[in-house]
Amino acid sequence: MATQQLRLPIASLREDPARQAFLLLRSLYTVAPILFGLDKFFNILTDWPQYLAPLAVDIVPVSAQTFMYGVGVVEVAAGLLVAWKPRLGSLVVALWLAGIIVNLLLVPGFYDVALRDFGLLAGALALNRLAGRYAGSAPS
Repeated sequence: MATQQLRLPIASLREDPARQAFLLLRSLYTVAPILFGLDKFFNILTDWPQYLAPLAVDIVPVSAQTFMYGVGVVEVAAGLLVAWKPRLGSLVVALWLAGIIVNLLLVPGFYDVALRDFGLLAGALALNRLAGRYAGSAPS
């Protein structure tokens, strides 16, 4: 009987595409913000300050790189929040992405990145809808 109970969640996962989608999105929206957030401190993937609208630096009187350090902290925190509380974390990520989109629309030449981030925002909202059903159930 114990063996059968251990297999049951895996079997139910195989038969539930929506749960698979939830786990995929939860993993993505946990790992990606953490990795991108950490990279704000190292600029390995790109030179992140180039994506910052000059207006942002005018409003917050710090250098663009210092601003990006703050962005990195928020992104890591958002990724961790998705891991622990996916329903709330997905909304935080969606709002964060909305802010990034507005910022990118103020930087000429990055409209394509803004459009991609809109797709990520839609994914975060899909995660939120799925988290309402799957966030508290095992295996997670």
